[in-house]
Parts: sequence; structure tokens; C-alpha cells
Amino acid sequence: MQKDAKIYIAGHNGMVGSAIWRILSDKGYTNLIGRSSKEFDLRNQQAVSEFLAQEKPDVIIDAAARVGGILANNDYPYQFLMENMLIQNNLIDGALKNDVDKFIFLGSSCIYPKFAPQPLKEEYLLTDTLEPTNEWYAIAKITGVKTCQAIRKQYGKDYVSLMPTNLYGTRDNFDLNTSHVLPAMIRKFHEAKENGNAPVTLWGSGTPMREFLFVDDMAEAVVFALENELPEYLYNIGTGVDLTIKELAETIQKVTGHTGEIIWDSEKPDGTPRKLMDVSKMHNLGWQHKIDLEKGIGLTYSWFLENIDSLKKITLTE
Repeated sequence: MQKDAKIYIAGHNGMVGSAIWRILSDKGYTNLIGRSSKEFDLRNQQAVSEFLAQEKPDVIIDAAARVGGILANNDYPYQFLMENMLIQNNLIDGALKNDVDKFIFLGSSCIYPKFAPQPLKEEYLLTDTLEPTNEWYAIAKITGVKTCQAIRKQYGKDYVSLMPTNLYGTRDNFDLNTSHVLPAMIRKFHEAKENGNAPVTLWGSGTPMREFLFVDDMAEAVVFALENELPEYLYNIGTGVDLTIKELAETIQKVTGHTGEIIWDSEKPDGTPRKLMDVSKMHNLGWQHKIDLEKGIGLTYSWFLENIDSLKKITLTE
């Protein structure tokens, strides 16, 4: 990949997109383009079509999505299904029509069945039913994966899908109504510490197991896919290591310095019992993560403290 190749990063202001932008810049890529949601709406087919026809990027990286945790997925199923399909369909179809040779589509580990064998292999896609609490988002992302696969098969273009495990890091969403588990915990433990180390109540039993990847490692995986022609259409991106939600809470409690009680609200849903990614395909090609969980949480908490006054709810990638 030439350093002056024109690379459009959709969702460049979000947590993942901004990390990709920063790391590509650090590696010497000089022709990056991005547009915020205020400049044009990725859900608008005509706007996306006109933008791609005018800019004619060599590569598109789709890091744009409507995202959120269990609560948000439960409350807004239609928006999570329809808006994500609109965003990705407009970008993928626009890329094909404008002869974009390389497209990197970012999804989520929630595309895999709820009770799929662990660790999750790429071939488990569409082999059983999904987790009900986030099936709307999962179905949208599955259609993106299969659309890129169809283009790859029919037109021979280098369109590849990367499915990350649970991501976290700088520029994460810390809004308690829409955030994922790790940033929500950081905010809860921080606020409880500031409130005299008050007890922290967390959803579920604490027994489900999850895997977490720092966002800079995800960005490095995207760069790896950019600089190499990967032989298959779908790759898992993760650490290959998981822990219980209880262990996660205790790690965040340690990093934030909270010393109060943790209360588990077992009336609230746990979600999928385990989601561990099999990342052997990417490892075999030469990519693997570098930042361990406690270090990543520390970096994320530092960013949270530096930006605490300006944090706001993110309902759609910027």
C-alpha cells in the first residue's frame, strides 16, 4: 500500500476510527479523508454516493456504526438494525460502483451464535441462533460480512471483514445509558470513589466470561489488513484470552482506586455466557495484540480523567 493512497475512514471521529486515523498517520500515511456526521449522513444513499464519486478513494475503512450495550440494543432494536444496514450498505455499494478495490469492514463478535462452541471460530457464523439482547445489531453486521463476501466472490475485489472482540480505550463512550460494560464500569467506580467509596451495583451475576481488546491493537489489525491481501473474507480480531465480568470489575476497581463494596444485581440479564475469539487465523498471518488488559484499562482511565468535563453521550458515530 502506497503511503499517499487515498484512504477514507468512515466514522473517523469515533473510538475505533480515530485510533485507526492516528496510527495510520504515525506510520506515514498522508492522504487520509474523513467526514463527520454533521457534514453528511452515512444513512443517506445519495449523499454517500455523491461523496464517493467526488473523492474517489483507493481504500474505504468502515468504522462507522450505531453502537451500544445491552440496554441500548433492547430499547432501540429497529434503529440498531436499520441504521447499521443503511450505513454499511451505502458504503459497500458505493465502493463497488466507484471501483474501490479495497474495503475493510469492521463488525463484532456478536455475529456468532449465542451457544457456539468456544473459542469462536470464523466458520461458526450462521450455524445457530443469536443472543436475543443484541441480535438486531448482529443481524446488521452479518449482512455486511456477507455483502463483502459476495463482492469478493463475484467481482474479485479485496473486501475483507474484521470481527473484533469487545473493544475499549481512549475516546470510548462513557454514557451509562448507552455504553458497553468496561467503560460503564470505569465511570461507576470513579464516581463511587469520588462519593466516599460508595457501593457499586453491577448488572448480572458476574459469571459470564468476556474478552477485551484495546482499541490501538484493533487499529493495528486494520493496518495489517490494509497492507496485506488477506486470503479469506472473515477474520476474528482479539486477544485469545478471557476473564469473568467479576474479575473485570475487580481489575477496574483496582485501577480506579475504589475501595467500596461491589453489589451484583442478579435480576438483570447476563447476556451470552461466554464469548472468546479464536484468533489463530490472524496469528498465523503475523498479527497479534500487544497491550494487556490492566495496562489498557489504565490508559483508558487516564484519558477519562483528562476528558471528564467534556464527555457526552454518543448515539451515532460522528
